[in-house]
Amino acid sequence: MKFEAKNDLKRIVVVCFAALMMALNIKTFVRAGGLYPGGATGLTLLVQRSAKLFFHIAIPYTFVNVLLNAVPIYIGFRFIGKKFTLYSCLMIVLTSVLTDMLPGYAITYDTLLISIFGGMINGLAISLCLAVNATSGGTDFIAIYLSDKKGIDSWNMVLGLNVIILAAAGVLFGWDKALYSIIFQYASTQVLHELYKKYQQNTVLVVTNHARDVYEAIARVCNHSATIMEGEGSYEHRERKVVYSVISSAEIKKVMKAIKEADPHAFVNVMKTEQLSGRFYQKPTD
Repeated sequence: MKFEAKNDLKRIVVVCFAALMMALNIKTFVRAGGLYPGGATGLTLLVQRSAKLFFHIAIPYTFVNVLLNAVPIYIGFRFIGKKFTLYSCLMIVLTSVLTDMLPGYAITYDTLLISIFGGMINGLAISLCLAVNATSGGTDFIAIYLSDKKGIDSWNMVLGLNVIILAAAGVLFGWDKALYSIIFQYASTQVLHELYKKYQQNTVLVVTNHARDVYEAIARVCNHSATIMEGEGSYEHRERKVVYSVISSAEIKKVMKAIKEADPHAFVNVMKTEQLSGRFYQKPTD
């Protein structure tokens, strides 16, 4: 593992802020609404409430959450990246400790508002972690592992896994909270889709007279290759080159800027890629 003072300090600050945000969200929205957010967080709350209801035992959030993340942390170290997992461990432990230490304040008792805004805050906290190559633990590790292995956006698959946890919560504590928790999880997933685009792809078509310069600009920014095709402008009947490439949605702004620098007169069309088969480069997680 290589550490760079400036970048790693930034990562630590962002992870600490995300941990504080998630802990406050749990204490103000999640617990006030009696929700189960899914993943390790939801499972931890489910274990806590079950222990208190059936055995009259108060179990610390930190103990249960860290224990439940043991296997996902192993998956992270083994298959994803050591630094990624190290910063994720910081997020998991700090969130757990803050959840136990911080006092709870109920902003509202409207369960629908709690489900929507709590889910949005949860998705924002997770997105901040992912932006600096970390995660909040639990099923997020599984999502990253599947996304790296399959090269697809797998957050909806994780949403499906979380439904199992919510079903257990519904059987034990009532279906109204479980159903509201699905709204919470859906809102969180949609925020993730909007803010974290690493595993979403765009098709880029560039009509240009400087195809080689455009290709080199794309390769320099995101290390993706391209296909150069022959074309003809139908209005002027002049020969044109068309550069075709598929890139990560997270890199589209940098790529567009590089293309315009390589050829200010290039005609660029960006389309969302629905499905991709074949070799596609993904920057490895450290």
